[in-house]
Amino acid sequence: MNEEQEYHEQLKRMVDVVRRYGISDARVLNALSKVPRHLFVPENVKENAYDDSPLPIGCGQTISQPYIVALMSELMELKGNERVLEIGTGSGYQAAVLSLLAAEVYSVEFIDVLFYQAVERLKNLGYSNVRVRCGDGYEGWKEFAPYDAVMVTCGAPRLPQPLVEQTKVGGRIVIPLGDYHETLQLIRFIKRPDTSLEREYHGGVLFVPMRGKVEEKTED
Repeated sequence: MNEEQEYHEQLKRMVDVVRRYGISDARVLNALSKVPRHLFVPENVKENAYDDSPLPIGCGQTISQPYIVALMSELMELKGNERVLEIGTGSGYQAAVLSLLAAEVYSVEFIDVLFYQAVERLKNLGYSNVRVRCGDGYEGWKEFAPYDAVMVTCGAPRLPQPLVEQTKVGGRIVIPLGDYHETLQLIRFIKRPDTSLEREYHGGVLFVPMRGKVEEKTED
């Protein structure tokens, strides 16, 4: 068995693990099965690319555990025709998964080194419906709003108001919230017609902290 075949077998096993954890959305499982995770991690951790665990990608950041990628993707409830916003591009892996689930993906990365790497990687791998910019994810990406769904892949002490404003009525926001030094809560917000937010809790998670304006002590 050559290296690519071995990676393919590892990928199938990874998806099986995610399925056993309870992910049932066939579109999400199919998307996971098509994105080569080993091409989104540094060379020194490639042998662990399909483990169900987060991995370091440089600059103090990580690529999320496959199960968490699947869970957050499932919570977005995407059918294929949506415009979505991702905060925290990282290596581009989650954006690649989302690109197979939605029509348009807009992703914001705070760290310029990771931004340039992700842009090049996504371009080379053919994920043409993903646009990435370098900036403060707290502010979202107003130019292409409103979004059907928003995913935040870093922990925040509070829900950024700009993300709420850039979400359509009926839209979903999936975000880890809480104190950085404790377990965060994965929360899905659904924007009601009166613009209030319905809140659902989906368990404890660990994420690197959001950077930028969210670190300021004062509210907007």
